Amino acid sequence: FAMAATRSVMRAVRVFEFGGPEVLKVQSDVLVPVPKENQVLIKVHACGVNPVETYIRSGTYARKPALPYTPGSDVAGVIESVGEHVTAFKKGDRVFTLETLSGGYAEYAVAAANRVFPLPGKLDFRQGAAIGVPYFTAYRALFQKGCAKAGESVLVHGASGGVGLAACQIARACGLKVLGTAGTEEGMNVILRNGAHQAFNHRDPNYTERIKACTGPGGVDIIIEMLSNVNLDADLQLLSRAGRVMVVGCRGRIEINPRDTMSKESSIIGVSLFLATEEERCECATAVLDGIEAGWLKPVLGLEYPLEKVAKAHEDIICSSGARGKMVLLL
Repeated sequence: FAMAATRSVMRAVRVFEFGGPEVLKVQSDVLVPVPKENQVLIKVHACGVNPVETYIRSGTYARKPALPYTPGSDVAGVIESVGEHVTAFKKGDRVFTLETLSGGYAEYAVAAANRVFPLPGKLDFRQGAAIGVPYFTAYRALFQKGCAKAGESVLVHGASGGVGLAACQIARACGLKVLGTAGTEEGMNVILRNGAHQAFNHRDPNYTERIKACTGPGGVDIIIEMLSNVNLDADLQLLSRAGRVMVVGCRGRIEINPRDTMSKESSIIGVSLFLATEEERCECATAVLDGIEAGWLKPVLGLEYPLEKVAKAHEDIICSSGARGKMVLLL
């Protein structure tokens, strides 16, 4: 009986109030959630850490979960049990998720079955935890919202993080000319190994001139922008005629001159994975699973943390001096 009793609780991160990284509390007596109909319970091996989770935690984001809550959406692990009407998965299946219902920073997580996907054997759990939000977001930004076409050029502004590297791999596989920026030599090398034709250091004061020299007078067709509060004004100068900036990330306000959009009939388009329809999510999933199968979709892992160091992970993803791949928690 003691065994069964201990198994009904788990370690999980709980947030009882919005605030800084210190509000992330690791507790060892959290009840293991039970999957309802059309849901599955996953034994979590790894969980991705995304910048958006720090915004939600701080209470400044548009979407505020009811307190207390467990953060995290991208988990990879093994199906522990399935709720009623679930036919696509069974106990023991290796899976990754796009989102969870109970929160991913935990030993077990419940997810809706239609947000869960098979994890092919060629990827490990850490890589599995690096797929969901980054690759679905990158695909949505490029194709569903950015209408990218083979032969066009794309600048991935902040390309060495999770979404950036996903965008480089996808764009390269789909026949675009890929330019990327990073803040370190190491970051630039990672970008070049993952699909970028050319890399630029965005700490170099003249880097935008170098990009212009590379794209010629035509400019760049699409910019995937991770830090629009810093770069949006400069982005508008780099665009081609009818070029578009896809706003994937933003950490504050910026002043731009709207006339810069008129001179080229350019567009600034916001991207939010949360607004994707069921049909759009299925399209993303198909592209991602095809990419894994074909071998060009290979998540690049960055820093790894045990669950106990979750506050440090949240600090580092915002404050570290240059991303290098996807940050994950290991369970």
